[in-house]
Amino acid sequence: MRRLLIVSPHFPPINAPDMQRVRQCLPYLAASGWEAEVLAVRPVDVAMPQDPWLAAMLPISVPIHQVAAIPLSITRHFGIGALSWRAQGALGRKGSELLRNGHFDLVFFSTTQFPCMKLGAKWRKTYGVPYIVDWQDPWVTDYYSRPGSAAPPGGWKYRVAAWRANRLEGPVLRSASGLVSTSSEYISDLLKRYPWFQFTPKTVIPFGAEPADYSIALKPEVQSALTRRPGVKHLVYIGAAGPIMRPALEHLFEGIKRWLGAHPAKRSLLRLHFIGTSYAPMERQVPSVLPLATAAGLGDIVEESTGRVGHFTALKTLKEADGLLLLGSDEAGYSPSKIATLAHSGRPVLCVIPGNGQLETRLSEAGFPYLACYQPYPEYHKIEEFLNGSVTSIAATLDNNMTAEAQSRKLLQFFDEVLDR
Repeated sequence: MRRLLIVSPHFPPINAPDMQRVRQCLPYLAASGWEAEVLAVRPVDVAMPQDPWLAAMLPISVPIHQVAAIPLSITRHFGIGALSWRAQGALGRKGSELLRNGHFDLVFFSTTQFPCMKLGAKWRKTYGVPYIVDWQDPWVTDYYSRPGSAAPPGGWKYRVAAWRANRLEGPVLRSASGLVSTSSEYISDLLKRYPWFQFTPKTVIPFGAEPADYSIALKPEVQSALTRRPGVKHLVYIGAAGPIMRPALEHLFEGIKRWLGAHPAKRSLLRLHFIGTSYAPMERQVPSVLPLATAAGLGDIVEESTGRVGHFTALKTLKEADGLLLLGSDEAGYSPSKIATLAHSGRPVLCVIPGNGQLETRLSEAGFPYLACYQPYPEYHKIEEFLNGSVTSIAATLDNNMTAEAQSRKLLQFFDEVLDR
């Protein structure tokens, strides 16, 4: 058996998108000839919602090492809240101890707390253990410097984080033995910045969906975030909805306005719910969807709840909706981690996305029938078609290649290929 050390600062019961790949692959390690230990941060030190069901589903055979981060009660006085700043020292010390005292063949960093990945180069130099990084989002981005873009969030903290990203990204990739990405666009961007990166083994593996998750979600004790009204069609979107999704939201609301113009009597029979739209701390959460809906004259049929909900609450809410929404982004590489989960819901999904890109191709191949593109030309008629039949329209189905098991096997096969090279 090959031995794997997984570094995932966010880990169950923490409900964070960037831990899902690790959570999903753990049950399939042994069948692929791997055993693993996980290095994470104590849940009490992570400022994110918790979902006890996530921890309950973890295989008991996998050791989980949790370290203490510097408390927020101390760092917030200095304007520091990022987990990568608060936990990097403790992760480095514990990781060094594990690598020094136990035999590991590979280290895998699966997190969007990117600065923690610099530990890989240090550990490789000291202990000779190669590492692979998981690129779930871009680390370095020029999004906020593009003409017409919104001001970056966070003020001086964003500028410091961007400076740090530009300084660390190259060295992290230079020492890495491989890279896994959720998007081919992210890899293309890295190749433009670092020509030498062409020689690094790399692969694109989207997130899968775990069918067993819906079995848990349908238990009576799991709460839904949706309150249904008789005779009303409820459309649900769950997930972040920041500035990068503004074009998709504006296109969606314009399409709905046109449909309501032709069917004014149906206004009282339609409700849109946007849930968990902000990843900011509770005290800093502000609506990003409702202002756009109000400006479009749809504030009376749109509800927004900024706070994140638990993973299984989200799944139950999806199951109880009449239709689901998936929003694209004007960030070219954006590939939502929820695609497989939405396909497995059995509900019809309206995808409002930019056209002529990898996301449109991926959704088409996955069998999503309603793709309303807003670039290069607005396709309002697709939104109207969906609204005319959102209860009985065809839903996408979970292909065997979209399951957590299939994607995990691809991941572990890539690990073997990297080590065999």
